[in-house]
Amino acid sequence: MKTSSKTLWVAMVAVGVALSACGGGGDSNTSVKTPSVERPVTPNPPSPPIDNSNSNAVPIVINASMGSINMPTVSIVLCGPGQQDSSQCETVGHMLVDTGSVGVRVMASAVSPRLRSQLLLQTTSDSKQASESPLAQCAQFASGFTWGSVRRADVTIGNTKASNIPLELIGDGSYATPSDCMSNGGPDLSSAQALGANGIIGIGHGVRDYPDAAKTVLPANYYACASANSCVGTTVPVNRQVMNPVAAFATHNNGTVIRLPALPAGGQASVTGELVFGIGTQPNNMLPTDANVVAVDQHGYFTTRYQGRVFTTSAIDSGTNGFAFDDATIPTTGEGAYAWYAPSSALSLSATMQATSGAGTPIMVPFSIGNAQTLMANNYAAYDNIGAPVSRWFLWGLPFFYGRNVYTVLEGATVGTQTGPFVAF
Repeated sequence: MKTSSKTLWVAMVAVGVALSACGGGGDSNTSVKTPSVERPVTPNPPSPPIDNSNSNAVPIVINASMGSINMPTVSIVLCGPGQQDSSQCETVGHMLVDTGSVGVRVMASAVSPRLRSQLLLQTTSDSKQASESPLAQCAQFASGFTWGSVRRADVTIGNTKASNIPLELIGDGSYATPSDCMSNGGPDLSSAQALGANGIIGIGHGVRDYPDAAKTVLPANYYACASANSCVGTTVPVNRQVMNPVAAFATHNNGTVIRLPALPAGGQASVTGELVFGIGTQPNNMLPTDANVVAVDQHGYFTTRYQGRVFTTSAIDSGTNGFAFDDATIPTTGEGAYAWYAPSSALSLSATMQATSGAGTPIMVPFSIGNAQTLMANNYAAYDNIGAPVSRWFLWGLPFFYGRNVYTVLEGATVGTQTGPFVAF
């Protein structure tokens, strides 16, 4: 998923069978330095081994149980901060795994009223406020927005816990949605039906979701809520912002690996893969010496060159359910957010990834675009060759992940001699 302002956020939400592109700031341009040599990658790599038995790995499941396609999900255990009694905690399934966003966002409808009351309200002090007020957030995506209060909780994924971190409790009804959130955000995604998931696990390159909000009041973003009907935009100290859970782990906290098997032609009814925490911290998450490495900038972007165009707002994003890019020569089916590419026969395409700074070797990546209407007629949940028109960005969505190990390294983290943020595969 991609938010509508430049941050270390790339949030994509799949609504039904609509590809939801997230909005990043900035247009495509041609100012990037382009080295002269490209290194190709194998178009159909062998399926990586899947082993969910490791203590730092959890299963990723892709199915159509919530009516969406290419939605990788995991289960989490949610507790009030510091709760030791497991009977006081609850499991929330169908949480979207999103390498393009930062932070945990849970539907209030997915947890009991008892647990909601134990998730402590986050507060902040603002120079414009006489005292601290509870925080709420309008998280914006190109496909819409989520609104809810900011709470503190313990979040456990598999055997790994992020203790007492701020998260967004979507649709909890504590505060009326501000008018500027609705006018800037598009459709309201603050329900499981609209989002296509019970929430989002944002494990992108950032540690906090909107670092810029610590210095200035960002439009339609964080709000201080003095009462149920009075929320005003506010700055938020970084340490009180919604947080990447991986960065809060005691170990295996420098990044993640997503492993998904390759798909047969025409897609697959369901898929099971794995989400691995840490990179280079134990045998199941080692970064190969011959891995393709692409540095990302402070906003989580790199550059993609496609058909003579240059897109500097580009990302590898598991929360986007298709390849999202602009090519007016490819026929489409559907309209608006429900438009998909639908060529008469499958297209074999390629694009080149590189760091926007020009550092490193450009990597030529082949991919395929099939007729989405024909493919989706079989009602499968997983496809590796669907795409949709989106302007300004080039988003390598979940189809890119099938048959690969994809490594997402956090900002400031180290893997061997390399320092993040970067993505590798």
